[in-house]
Amino acid sequence: QVQLVESGGGLVQAGGSLRLSCAASGITFRINHMGWYRQAPGQQRELVAAISSTGATHYAGSVKGRFTIARDNAKNTVYLQMNSLKPEDTAVYYCNAHLSWLQIVDGRGFGSWGQGTQVTVSS
Repeated sequence: QVQLVESGGGLVQAGGSLRLSCAASGITFRINHMGWYRQAPGQQRELVAAISSTGATHYAGSVKGRFTIARDNAKNTVYLQMNSLKPEDTAVYYCNAHLSWLQIVDGRGFGSWGQGTQVTVSS
């Protein structure tokens, strides 16, 4: 059973940076595609960034050029470097894993999620 532990969130001023980490266990990490998602209050969870098992990346338009996703297969960890943060980036951030790239990009239908990590950007 996959276990996902997100960390690295916090309170930051607009224009600041944060680096999120997601440690995965219970899966063969290197063959899984990974995604970062976020959910703001009253809104649906949305894809932020995704990285394939071979390192290809995909970003939501709202974060392109500001966020960078990366993975370390030796540590079974995926990262999200967030720069130039804006108040609208405020949300709970989650990661997930799947063998299907379409599932990662779609973001719906996952059986379980981790606890997430709160990111709050003040203006």
